[in-house]
Amino acid sequence: MPIEYQGTKIPTCYATCSIGHKESHTLPLKLKAIADAGFDAVELSMPDILAYGKMLNGQEPDSKDYDTLVEIGKAIRAQAEEHKLKILMLQPFANFEGWPKGSNERKDAFERAKGWMRIMEAVGTDMLQVGSSDAPGISSSIDDLAGDLAELADLCATKGQRIAYENWCWATHAPSWKDVWRIVEKADRPNLGLCLDTFQSGGGEWADPTTKSGLVEGLSRDELESRWRQSLAELSQTVPPEKIYLLQISDAYKMEPPIEAKTNEEGLRPRGQWSHDYRPLPYDGGYLPVQDFLRAVLGTGFRGWLSIEVFDSKGPEKYSDMLEFSKKAMASLEKLLRS
Repeated sequence: MPIEYQGTKIPTCYATCSIGHKESHTLPLKLKAIADAGFDAVELSMPDILAYGKMLNGQEPDSKDYDTLVEIGKAIRAQAEEHKLKILMLQPFANFEGWPKGSNERKDAFERAKGWMRIMEAVGTDMLQVGSSDAPGISSSIDDLAGDLAELADLCATKGQRIAYENWCWATHAPSWKDVWRIVEKADRPNLGLCLDTFQSGGGEWADPTTKSGLVEGLSRDELESRWRQSLAELSQTVPPEKIYLLQISDAYKMEPPIEAKTNEEGLRPRGQWSHDYRPLPYDGGYLPVQDFLRAVLGTGFRGWLSIEVFDSKGPEKYSDMLEFSKKAMASLEKLLRS
């Protein structure tokens, strides 16, 4: 159910990839726990579609077998409707923008996008999350990045669909909210907006998993705090609320010992490694200025979707019951808005 805030009702969402930590935590049980905790919607994650496909058919489908994925999507839509949950968004669509014109990578990116658009129709959502690309070798030109997103937005518009573009704080060229906002502004499409995230901004601009302090270093603490406050003020003053499609909520653990300042064997940069395993709920052991960022986003006039997206590797020692955990997530949102 939406949360009362200053005379309005703020709708709540939960990413399906952010709950459950064992094989028995199936998608139908995730949806039930999320709905029973009072959430209005889910972000549907591709790994959950693949896992549900395996549950239905005995083997995991190929991630590019779109005919099969569409049928699985229809079954998921029925499950969500049974629990009166809206499917807000399909996620996470990665490494889309910036490939050289005429390259196989660019061709693949658009083919994947068309396949995901079919899945969106099947599950009944109009929103696709695109994360700012962390691929090496992509263009740094804002014209190229915005041009690709504009082209995708035009494609989505033919189906009544829209794109929520998110800064991933380890991205190659667009790691901050300001970067993705410049690209969205440049692309200038009515169905292209932002997916903002407390972790991606707090963890990119204020915190650093590779330092002993856990903070961005190379400047004084006062300078860091001043720069962070300035960024938040600029966000509140420059981004129109209707261009923010949702705000994802999570915190982060301070890394002790710090993560090594290099890419890992999978080619993932340090903040990407941090993101994948060390993002708890607010008030559950993290240290990021989550509330600051929420306040800045609300300061734009935004009163839209707040969505829990956590990746907590300590989950197995914290909870066995998904309903208990999803209720804790709802309580953290209520507490954030109260304070």
